[in-house]
Amino acid sequence: MYRGLLHNGQNTMQAWGLIVLLVSKAAGHMNVNRSADEDKSGVLRSQRALAEIAEMIRTSHLMHNGLINIYPEMFSEPIDQNDMSYGNKIGLLSGDYLLANSFNELSMLKNQNLMELISSALRDLSEAEFLGRRDSQNNPLPSPFEPLDRKHDSTRLQFNPFQSSSEQLQSDMPLTPALHDWTKRNVLSTGSLLGKSCQGALLLAGHGEQLQKQGFLFGKHLSLAWQAHLDLEPFLSDSVYSLGMSFSLTSAPVMFHLEHDSSLFKEIDKGVNSIQDVDYVKVHDVVIKGPGINYTKQLQKEHSEKAMEILNVFEENDARTALSNIIIAMDRE
Repeated sequence: MYRGLLHNGQNTMQAWGLIVLLVSKAAGHMNVNRSADEDKSGVLRSQRALAEIAEMIRTSHLMHNGLINIYPEMFSEPIDQNDMSYGNKIGLLSGDYLLANSFNELSMLKNQNLMELISSALRDLSEAEFLGRRDSQNNPLPSPFEPLDRKHDSTRLQFNPFQSSSEQLQSDMPLTPALHDWTKRNVLSTGSLLGKSCQGALLLAGHGEQLQKQGFLFGKHLSLAWQAHLDLEPFLSDSVYSLGMSFSLTSAPVMFHLEHDSSLFKEIDKGVNSIQDVDYVKVHDVVIKGPGINYTKQLQKEHSEKAMEILNVFEENDARTALSNIIIAMDRE
């Protein structure tokens, strides 16, 4: 079950809701009217609704990201642009429909604190789309690294800027520009939504701020471990790569390698107009020979360990075991 959940991460949109439900069940609930809100599985109906809301927001975001900027120069041969325009309209409307329904469902829970929490996660998703360089289709490109401003910029990484609390995003790895960039991108684009959904589930269950914070940290660290795992896949299996599996130019192995050997930027910079102009085979072959793979493995291990450590705040039960097994299965991939 868990291997299937993690395999081919592009198609695991349902995983976020599952994790929110498992966190809800692992923590239990207090100070709520069970007869009014609890279902047969022991999860509150409001928590189940929140899991569905998280799924709708995540899916709508992926749909909106699938839109294509259409201009004549992008085609090497004649093509019916009306079909592509129609596909864009369908993707846009479908994403808008899911997003609108997610906030309609959220408003029906009648919890202002939860509304503000999930709204801030949506803000983070939007902000993630404006980080760094982009090609004409808004695909991300790594930017040349600049020294960190230890007074300001590093504080933004160490202290979570996405909540009012000042919990630390501590890392055992040295804080470098590549690690800063990768973490910032992925906390905004994935960690915030999962972390705040887990936090919101504990809020609905009547738990205090301290346990809610642990819920946020668990979701954030799990999502970062998951992303590092997905970033590694194309570089660990030549057979997978030869089948045409693409990889992001801002994935952790590439970012860490660029910090080690900036000469690779010469190839990356060919993608300023379109990432399709980059020789991915060349980038792949260079990265697998450098230190980026081992750094990414260390990154995944660190976030997996932190997520596993946080699970200890919950009492031992089947849901906690399931969450633990998901982390173990991901580390064995």
